[in-house]
Amino acid sequence: MSLSVEQLLANPDLHETVQDQSRALLRVNEESPRLAAVFGTQQRWLLGHLAMSHYFQEVARGNPEPVILMARYLEQVKTLDISSVNTADAFIKEMLVYGIAQHGQAPDRRNRPFVPAPITIAATRRWVFIHLTSLDRLDGGNRLDAFEADEAILARLHPEITSRAMVSQEIRTPPQTWSLFTWLNNGGIVMDWLMLGVPPVDPAVERVPTQVRSVPELAENFRLSRTHLTRKLREAEAIGSVGWEGNRGRSIMWISRDFLQEYLATQAVKLAVIDAACEAVGLR
Repeated sequence: MSLSVEQLLANPDLHETVQDQSRALLRVNEESPRLAAVFGTQQRWLLGHLAMSHYFQEVARGNPEPVILMARYLEQVKTLDISSVNTADAFIKEMLVYGIAQHGQAPDRRNRPFVPAPITIAATRRWVFIHLTSLDRLDGGNRLDAFEADEAILARLHPEITSRAMVSQEIRTPPQTWSLFTWLNNGGIVMDWLMLGVPPVDPAVERVPTQVRSVPELAENFRLSRTHLTRKLREAEAIGSVGWEGNRGRSIMWISRDFLQEYLATQAVKLAVIDAACEAVGLR
């Protein structure tokens, strides 16, 4: 039986496990910022994983030259209501320009076939590795050993993860404060970084200090528009999710207990989705 969101949230190790997970994801960003930016917003995260799932489904079918067909991909983007067709088309074109995707081979070039670059496949494997590490830490399982023992299992596991993520209401419609950041370029990375400096706290504590002291520095670290980031922080401040111990933007920033719980709950949903996919492919 796969882990439920409730079980994950009740686990006393969740906070520190998620922090280690965030630390690992931030290392990916430091090593390959352009590649990490593929998943830098909620919409791009969904578009990127959907494309990878199309590729891995072809691999799992045993296709000797697996490709993603643009028309089929765009049709599913529209069906799943992830973005407009034009937005998805522009996203893939951007991936091709930066070498994150490559043009593929097909009998009919009008199908506009493309494939993920080897670095993108490796990054997807690493993303799965990071989350399986979290799950094993939380319940003492051996998913990671089984994953590493069978190189081919990624092609079956990733589409299972993606299909569940695409229909998850919690993932598609994240909580209020979370959604403010996930539609900001690199917003997910910003939240991961914020949470690294947040200690486990008593549930009665309403304001939890972070490591943030300077908004300009935060914007510079993650290649964000200072104006855009400030606007998002003020929106979060207006609903009581963040605040400042002194002068706004020039003192220690705190996050609310509710924002911290939103973050942990959203991570728990993602981990539960991944664990359900593990169960479906026998990786538990």
